Amino acid sequence: MMSNISLMPQLKKENGIFNLYVDGNPFIALAGEIHNSSASDLNYMKHKVWPQLRELHLNTVIVPVYWELIEPMQGEFDFHLVDGIIEQAQEENLRLVFLWFGLWKNGKSSYVPSWVKRDYETYFRAVYQNKESSDTISPLCEKAVEADAAAFRYFMAHLKKADGDRHTVIMVQVENEIGFLGSDRDYSDHANEQFNDSIPDELAAIFGKVGSWKEAFADDAEEYFMAFHYARAIERIASSGSDEYALPMFVNAWLEQFPWKPGSYPSGGPIAKVMQIWKATAPTICLYAPDIYVPNFAEICEEYTAGNDNPLFIPETRRDVASVTNVFYAIGKHNALCFSPFGIESIFAPPSNDNANIELGLALNIDFSAFVSNGTGPYLARSYELLGNMQAIIQKYRGTGKMTGFIQNHEPGCILSFTKYDLKVNYQRRQEGKPVSGGLVIEASDNEFILVGIGCSFEFLPKRGDTSKVDYISIEEGTFVKDKWIRGRVLNGDEASYGLAVGSNPSAFCVEMYQYR
Repeated sequence: MMSNISLMPQLKKENGIFNLYVDGNPFIALAGEIHNSSASDLNYMKHKVWPQLRELHLNTVIVPVYWELIEPMQGEFDFHLVDGIIEQAQEENLRLVFLWFGLWKNGKSSYVPSWVKRDYETYFRAVYQNKESSDTISPLCEKAVEADAAAFRYFMAHLKKADGDRHTVIMVQVENEIGFLGSDRDYSDHANEQFNDSIPDELAAIFGKVGSWKEAFADDAEEYFMAFHYARAIERIASSGSDEYALPMFVNAWLEQFPWKPGSYPSGGPIAKVMQIWKATAPTICLYAPDIYVPNFAEICEEYTAGNDNPLFIPETRRDVASVTNVFYAIGKHNALCFSPFGIESIFAPPSNDNANIELGLALNIDFSAFVSNGTGPYLARSYELLGNMQAIIQKYRGTGKMTGFIQNHEPGCILSFTKYDLKVNYQRRQEGKPVSGGLVIEASDNEFILVGIGCSFEFLPKRGDTSKVDYISIEEGTFVKDKWIRGRVLNGDEASYGLAVGSNPSAFCVEMYQYR
């Protein structure tokens, strides 16, 4: 995994499509994010994490780094964990995305150093409307943002020194699921003063509004106020690190969800409705990433790619069997640059009614089944194996209109339209513990198709209004190995007579069609 400093990772938009370049080549992260505390001990990583990942066909692991352990005493830095994780990833031939657990993690300030926690007057907390202090440091606390920015600068400078010639680390997430929980905004005296002041000129220009936050934004004022101040803080932190080592940097979002009130999800975080504020205020951030645990996966993918000005990058998602199919849809339909189930080292764990999973689900307002692997591992491994071995093929068709994805919601199937044919996809009935139907389709030429799917059947039809008949030249079952098609059975008999059926194991086919009258 040798690299050149001139070819450091970068995100580019080319011909209307976003590409992540690693070592000068387009790259899609088939990833997994490890549990929050796993990377705090190198021995634990060596024996409990890396061995669990080897059968998954990952190319990237998303790993936290902790401000509290990097700067345990103010101005004194310890990077042995960072260096150790990089060395271990290199031994496993995997790339890394680092998560900076600094001032904010899941709406709280649990990973700040002890010297920050103890000095609650200098590093003041956000305040609830009843004037009680929270456990979240206010984004309006300049001293806290300055301290985080200084630590992040040291971290990025060290990262450049330790890995700038190899680029094991390809991106950095700045903080984690930012925002204020339990309240729509910070009600500290300092925040109240800012809230009653006029909105910033840059937002006045964007929205065409003037006046105080409440006058300008009415019912959205509190959330927009927090979004601006969190984005402003993140820009200070991210730009300080980027000045040292300009890896692509991004933020992730705890999504807006029931009961749809800011504070029930972290108010001010980079959800889709405030992305315009974030983009204007934090230009160092290159993308906005949804953590998708909610069941309406396709809807969230649409929301975060609307307007084609934000690439789909999913750093956290469910690790149940839904992920097995979702990855095909995200890449095929929305050109996703990353797909990453959370708690990836637990993906092969046996089914369990673990109380910790139930409590986590309740705390995050998510069905706890999202955190239960329930036999997901072998299925996801096959999905990643297929996609990892056809990356060059996927890259060839990204953004061309010749590749799409599909996923089962409540419909019995779907019709996909191509140049000379329509493709009818029938979904299988949902089965407990099995992946839902889905996949991706590539139109390699007018008559040639690559089908990758799970739990469905395919049938090619003439285009609507076309009186031609259609039939198969050949149907090949097989797989890809380093972007080369390896044929297995040729399915021109009974297997194709009533539609090409795909079971619950991710499978690939190359199909050639023809028309006649």
